[in-house]
Amino acid sequence: MAEMGSKGVTAGKIASNVQKKLTRAQEKVLQKLGKADETKDEQFEQCVQNFNKQLTEGTRLQKDLRTYLASVKAMHEASKKLNECLQEVYEPDWPGRDEANKIAENNDLLWVDYHQKLVDQALLTMDTYLGQFPDIKSRIAKRGRKLVDYDSARHHYESLQTAKKKDEAKIAKAEEELVKAQKVFEEMNVDLQEELPSLWNSRVGFYVNTFQSIAGLEENFHKEMSKLNQNLNDVLVSLEKQHGSNTFTIKAQPRKKTKLFSRLRRKKNSDNAPAKGNKSPSPPPDGSPAATPEIRVNHEPEPAAAATPGAALPKSPSQPTESPAGSLPSREPSAAEGTFAVAWPSQTAEPGPAQPAEASEVTCGTHPAAGAQEPGETAASEAASSSLPALVVETFSAAVNGTVEGGSGAGRLDLPPGFMFKVQAQHDYTATDTDELQLKAGDVVLVIPFQNPEEQDEGWLMGVKESDWNLHKELEKCRGVFPENFTARVQ
Repeated sequence: MAEMGSKGVTAGKIASNVQKKLTRAQEKVLQKLGKADETKDEQFEQCVQNFNKQLTEGTRLQKDLRTYLASVKAMHEASKKLNECLQEVYEPDWPGRDEANKIAENNDLLWVDYHQKLVDQALLTMDTYLGQFPDIKSRIAKRGRKLVDYDSARHHYESLQTAKKKDEAKIAKAEEELVKAQKVFEEMNVDLQEELPSLWNSRVGFYVNTFQSIAGLEENFHKEMSKLNQNLNDVLVSLEKQHGSNTFTIKAQPRKKTKLFSRLRRKKNSDNAPAKGNKSPSPPPDGSPAATPEIRVNHEPEPAAAATPGAALPKSPSQPTESPAGSLPSREPSAAEGTFAVAWPSQTAEPGPAQPAEASEVTCGTHPAAGAQEPGETAASEAASSSLPALVVETFSAAVNGTVEGGSGAGRLDLPPGFMFKVQAQHDYTATDTDELQLKAGDVVLVIPFQNPEEQDEGWLMGVKESDWNLHKELEKCRGVFPENFTARVQ
């Protein structure tokens, strides 16, 4: 009997709950259709909105904190493997091995302690903070249901009072149910209206405590870790001092291994050889002798002289009086020369007194008169008395204007032609080919341009050691290529 009574009570509760659900559903439909009014509480609705926002922010913070802890764990594992690698490569006979192993152990313990404190002081606090939200959320939902029950009881009581045929018994029962529903609703409503604002305001203190804990733990962790890193650095510095000769060697960039100077010498020999079967150029249409330009360079300005038509340019003693038939007089410009003059020589040069000539010279800012004499100057050529054709002269070397593109003056007597800048060797370099410079740390190299830019490999420069240049003053014997990453620019 007792068992049946228990079953009967259970069945009665189920039927009552079903009836409540149907009544609530009916009431909500009527409210949505506008056939029944709904009790509104704007202040409570604002509290519910704040609650939902607070729950969303707390859930996100919990997720990001777990991600941070996972990152700390991953960093711990990476640091541990790195220290294990150092222990493996640290040979037993090297000094400081025991200290390095001890540092690795302390490093591992520091990571473990940091992770555990983050869990205790941040993650567990976060879990406790969020643990109160589910209960309050369920109470808010229950308060909503009780509000519908209250509205339903209120509407039922009002309908019985406004009915034409009044039933006092039903009215009394409806009033009793209304008072009961109102009491349950108001009790829950009052409790929530006190708890929700308090919970909303507590978020500030919780955020402050959480992030202060994380910041403090991280600060202490990095302080301790910096001490370990400094100790490890001291151990490695001591190891370097005792094994300093076995430092890592810097390697030069690979070259094409072209025999640069061999080609240059072959090219120079072929250029200096007399041309075979070369015929003299035909005279101009006006009958004047054939004109070929001669270029000479001199850094010092020529002394001005009276320009008189027909004045002869005297021959220099160093100038050969005769050249092979059909060949053009030419010579290498010296570094001491800073200007160049262009004259129109006759077709052949005959020994004897100079004939009247008219010369056009282009100088670095000065235009000396015809007839001026320069020491070491090439023999003046005879020119036609008639008007000369125009000549366009293009500056072909930085020695003409005293500068090299991107470098310093090249016409100075103490620097090689085409000098651009100085570099100093930072490491020793052993030459691997005949056209390379042998460098020692501290050597100063005068950088000059490649005669043929196509010969330059990436990462390589052409130059001559300053000591060799001061001793020999000959580029052919001293110059060579060297890796740029072994040097540093000093001028």
